Amino acid sequence: MRDATLTVHHPFVDESEFASLCPPTQRASTIVFDTAESYSKRGARDLDSYSYGMHGTPTQRVLEAQLTALEGGVKTVILPSGQAAIAAIFLSALKPGDHVLVTETAYPPVSGLCENFLSVLGIEWSTFPPGAGARIGDYIRPQTKLIWTESPGSTTMEIEDIPAIAAIARERGILTGIDNTWATPLLFKPLAHGIDFSMQALTKYPSGHSDILMGSVTVNDLTLRKKLRDVMRMMGYHTAPDAVSLVLRGLETMAVRLAHSGKVASEIAREIDASYPVEVLSPVLPSSPGHPLWQRDFKGASGLFSVVLPEEWQARLDRALDALEVFAIGASWGGTRSLIAPMSVAAHRTTAHPRNDRTILRLSIGLEDPQDLRSDLNRFFGILTQA
Repeated sequence: MRDATLTVHHPFVDESEFASLCPPTQRASTIVFDTAESYSKRGARDLDSYSYGMHGTPTQRVLEAQLTALEGGVKTVILPSGQAAIAAIFLSALKPGDHVLVTETAYPPVSGLCENFLSVLGIEWSTFPPGAGARIGDYIRPQTKLIWTESPGSTTMEIEDIPAIAAIARERGILTGIDNTWATPLLFKPLAHGIDFSMQALTKYPSGHSDILMGSVTVNDLTLRKKLRDVMRMMGYHTAPDAVSLVLRGLETMAVRLAHSGKVASEIAREIDASYPVEVLSPVLPSSPGHPLWQRDFKGASGLFSVVLPEEWQARLDRALDALEVFAIGASWGGTRSLIAPMSVAAHRTTAHPRNDRTILRLSIGLEDPQDLRSDLNRFFGILTQA
C-alpha cells in the first residue's frame, strides 16, 4: 500500500492480553460489513446489532444494559435529553384521536410538548391534580391511551400513589409512564410498581457533573421498545459515544453521591422548616401530604427540595440570592455543585393552591461541606428576614 492509503487504513493491533475496567469509547457513523451479502441484509439485523452509527455502538449498549439492570427492566433506549425521551414515549404511544393524561405537576416542557406539538397532530391532552391516586379514573377519557406521571412532582414535590394509578390504567388497557429523575432507580423502581415506561434524565444524578444532556427510557415489553426505536430512527435521535462514556463514569459514583446529597438535603430541609416561617416542600417531612406514600414506596430521598417564601420577603430576594457564595444560581440539578433557583409554577397549574402565585426556591444539594452550605443559607435567610 502507498502512503496515502496507509494514512487511512488502521493496522491490526493484538488486544488478546489487554483488559481494562473502563468500557471503551467506540465512535462511529459508518458501520462496515465483512461481505456484500451481510451489507445487503443489514436491515434484518435485530435491535441489539449494528447497522449505522446513529443506532448506537457497543459503548451505548453497555450503558443500556447497565440501566436496564438498575431499573429491573428488559430493555433500555438512550436519547439526547430527558425531554427527548419524553417526546419519544408520547410519539410511540399516541396517534391522532388519542388522549394523554398528564400530571399537573409534570416538568413544564411536557405541557409545552402537548400544547404546541401533539395537539397540532390531533392528539388531545389534559391534566390531573396532584394526589389523584386511586381517583385517577375520574380523569380518564374513552380515548386515553397514556397516563404520564412524575413523583415527586416538579418543584412542588407531591408524591403520587403510583401503584394505584398503574393498576387502574392496566385494568383499562392504558399505558403509563413516569419521570423518575428525582429518585433514580436507586430509590424507586417504577417498573416493579406496574409502570410501562420508566424515564429519567441522565443529565442529573447518573451523569453527576453538570456537563452533558441525556435521557433514558426502560421498559419490560419488547414491543414498546421497538416502537421507541422506530420513533428514534425516524426523528434522527442520536447520542454521542463520548457523552455516553461520561454517564458510564458517573454511574460508578452515583450511589455514594446520591446517598450523601439525600442525607444532607433531608437534614437541611428539616432545619429550615424548624427555623423560618416558610413552607418546606419535601416528602421526608411528616407534614408533607405524600410522606406516607414516600415511606411506603421509596428507599430514601435525593438532594432536591423546595421552599415557599412569604410574600413580604420578595423585595429582598434578589439581594439575598446575589449574596450566596457556595450555592450557585442555576437550573438543572444532580451535579456536584449545590444550586438554588427561584421558580414560578402559576402558568403550569390549574388546581388552586396559595403557593401557586408565590416564589418557590428549588434547592439542589451537591457535594460541598454541609457546614459551608449551612453558613451560606444562614446568610441568605438573614438577608430575607431583615426588617
